[in-house]
Amino acid sequence: MEARIDITKSAQENAQEYFSMSKKARHKKAGAEAAIAELKAKLKTYEERERAASSKSIRKLERKEWYEKFHWFVASNGMLVIGGRDAQQNEILNSRYFEDNDLFFHADIFGASVVIMKNGVSAAREVREEAAQFAACHSRAWEQGLSAVDVYAAKRSQVSKSKEHGSLSTGSFLISGEREWFKGSKLELCAFASENTINANESLVSFVPALKISVNAKRLNIAPSLTVSKLNILNYVKIAPGNTKKSDAAKIIAKRLGFEDIDYVMQQLPAGSFSVK
Repeated sequence: MEARIDITKSAQENAQEYFSMSKKARHKKAGAEAAIAELKAKLKTYEERERAASSKSIRKLERKEWYEKFHWFVASNGMLVIGGRDAQQNEILNSRYFEDNDLFFHADIFGASVVIMKNGVSAAREVREEAAQFAACHSRAWEQGLSAVDVYAAKRSQVSKSKEHGSLSTGSFLISGEREWFKGSKLELCAFASENTINANESLVSFVPALKISVNAKRLNIAPSLTVSKLNILNYVKIAPGNTKKSDAAKIIAKRLGFEDIDYVMQQLPAGSFSVK
């Protein structure tokens, strides 16, 4: 190792200069190490965000069933029940998905979802009550904070879009003949996660409730409490009209069930505010 000495300075002055240079080098080394550590921490955070974003993108690309664009649930006997989210979807349900063996449900209040129970004509009264409760929950009664509302059911032949002096407005229908009534249908839903599949070409559903809720649960269900009371489900969240705003309720439900797509939870909830039990 070579050392340069300034002959104009004394040995002590030369030593002092090297001591100062050494001290500065140590400070630079410490600063460099701190900068490297900070850079590594930022890189780790960036990688975690990238993984999270990638995972979220994959979840969003997961295939959804045709019925998931509507409000939906699977009755305790395996029949599919679907409801419109707005007037336009009410029209679509009536024109495209309402068949002769189905039942049409509607809450007896202005402003309600059209609910179709596939093959509902053959369902037992206690199963039709589940669809009636679903129709009650997806009506303005929820927004108004009511605890119950009357619901009626009708067959395909009873539901029409025409009247004596012209056609009805979007989302409105004319019901003729005797209706089946479900008085005082309770406004109460339950959210749970499950593994289930529905074949759009079949009337019945292969439905197996999850006994354990997993963080990567494939399907979120929001069903009437009447349905959930008949199924062997260990973990669920009960919801009713209340004072918690919809976005907060969705976050609570998603967290408790380990279901990460909060937007999907929001889509499946009725309009209004909530009590989460």
